[in-house]
Amino acid sequence: MANTFTQLHVHFVFAVDGRQSLIQAHFRQELEKFIAGIIEKRNHKMLAIYCMPDHVHILIGKRPNQSESDLMRDIKTNSSAFVNSQGWIKHRFSWQEGYGAFAYSKSQVDRVIAYILNQPEHHKKQSFKEEFLEMLANFGIEYDEQYLFRWIADA
Repeated sequence: MANTFTQLHVHFVFAVDGRQSLIQAHFRQELEKFIAGIIEKRNHKMLAIYCMPDHVHILIGKRPNQSESDLMRDIKTNSSAFVNSQGWIKHRFSWQEGYGAFAYSKSQVDRVIAYILNQPEHHKKQSFKEEFLEMLANFGIEYDEQYLFRWIADA
């Protein structure tokens, strides 16, 4: 887009359907590379990604030519098809509906990258549910409990 200048840093968070711990260590990095390829193919800049067993964090430098919802649809549809085609999981793999999208300024990017890449350590102290609810609170996002992710037994 000529004469369009943006600086959009968006942190996406989304979960495995049913919050099952299906993303295994032996294929985590391959899934991350596949998702990064989707993002880069759509001309966004991949800044950080970490796939936990039951959820994913991604930070991108986003172009304004694609909406967040269209990008998430592309990522979820294509990555779930990829996981299923690899035969890594015995049953059908899918992502839960919905996602979180949080915007950050350039001055916060390094901190968010470190946070994403440190997910295993972070989750030794805080559950995904606690983490996500804290993010919603920090961003002042109001929500109805019935529209949040389906949480597994007090996880």
